[in-house]
Amino acid sequence: MNKLTLAACVAALLGLLATNAGAQSASDEIAKYRAMLADGNPAELVEGQGEAMWTTKRGPNNVSLERCDFGKGPGVLKGAYAELPRYFKDTDQVMDFESRLLHCMVTLQGFQRSELVRQPYSAQGERATDLEALTAYGVAESRGYKIKVPQTHPKEKAAYARGQKAFYYRGGPFDFNCASCHGADGKRIRLQDLPNLQNPAQTQKAFATWPAYRVSQGAVRTMQWRMNDCFRQQRFPDLQYGSLTSVDLITFLGVMAQGGTMDAPALKR
Repeated sequence: MNKLTLAACVAALLGLLATNAGAQSASDEIAKYRAMLADGNPAELVEGQGEAMWTTKRGPNNVSLERCDFGKGPGVLKGAYAELPRYFKDTDQVMDFESRLLHCMVTLQGFQRSELVRQPYSAQGERATDLEALTAYGVAESRGYKIKVPQTHPKEKAAYARGQKAFYYRGGPFDFNCASCHGADGKRIRLQDLPNLQNPAQTQKAFATWPAYRVSQGAVRTMQWRMNDCFRQQRFPDLQYGSLTSVDLITFLGVMAQGGTMDAPALKR
């Protein structure tokens, strides 16, 4: 069964679940469905793709990413994602995993930044982009680690403050902000429960399970994609990949999720 067929089957299944007259809610049934698929998460295939890329000499400079430092030393990925975003002295800025990855692909491997960000996300059912595959592998190396996004450097604190401001900033044609969907318990869009990101326990769960494989799209979606999609739904302009605002928002969410345990790539509807 190809990815598009799988997505169609899932959509049909979700429709049936929504009309189920049983005592259990659609949310409970969807949770059961996710649990059944968890042992065979298609994200594992994308993780493998990223792992191969990590050690392969690529780009104009014909080098691997094994000298890329995500905060724990060159080439060390274990637990790194769980402690990002963070301040990096060599760039004098706070970076999340994806912006740091982008930096290494440009400075170490010689890729052109403009080409990498031209299409950072795959279309529905397509093969994962290099950025998606490498991110899936990188986050998988932090599975089981506690979320510890640092707030010691002044620029880390400034990123959190800007991210908090962006989270509550209202604008666009509907006067939305992030809190419009993620600022109270019990909200949902169609069958999708929306986490209250002002609640630390719910933020921990949400942050810990991104990136994720979106069954309805047949693709691994990263945290940068998640931020951009929220902007899209608020009818804001596209959020530039690796931009200051994207990293600030991820910093805010990461700090709010402190103490959670990484469990990504997870499985989403």
